[in-house]
Amino acid sequence: MLDSTDTRLLTALQRDATLTAQDLSAQLNLSPSQIGRRKQRLEAEGFIEGYVARLDARRLGLGVQGFVQVHLGTHGPEHSTSFARLLNTQPQITSAWTLTGDADYLLRVYCVDLAALNSLIHDILLPHPAVARVHSQIVMDQLKPDGPLPT
Repeated sequence: MLDSTDTRLLTALQRDATLTAQDLSAQLNLSPSQIGRRKQRLEAEGFIEGYVARLDARRLGLGVQGFVQVHLGTHGPEHSTSFARLLNTQPQITSAWTLTGDADYLLRVYCVDLAALNSLIHDILLPHPAVARVHSQIVMDQLKPDGPLPT
């Protein structure tokens, strides 16, 4: 169970995972050692899965962000496993979800340009034997950045 201090700690870490135990101590009115123990417990219990740096895609030369819906023509465990393996080999696919509804998968992709997105779709995704069709949408502007989970 999470108490209100755990929730405040998780909120603070989602805003800035580089905060030291000393910084968190001042914010949460706990000793640095208490902060350290709580943080270790939250990590061990799986509430905190890891720490990452959020990078600027445009500064890295990734000018096209898109979402690609993938519709399978053939379903079955072997096709799903094979398709998941394919997704994991493509660094430009940053996240993937299985869905209810018309599409089977939704992929979030970052590509250098439209030619790279075209290549991802036509040279990598569509040749997979289970894929029947794809539908891509290019992000024009992100109105709300990826944010923290509600705690």
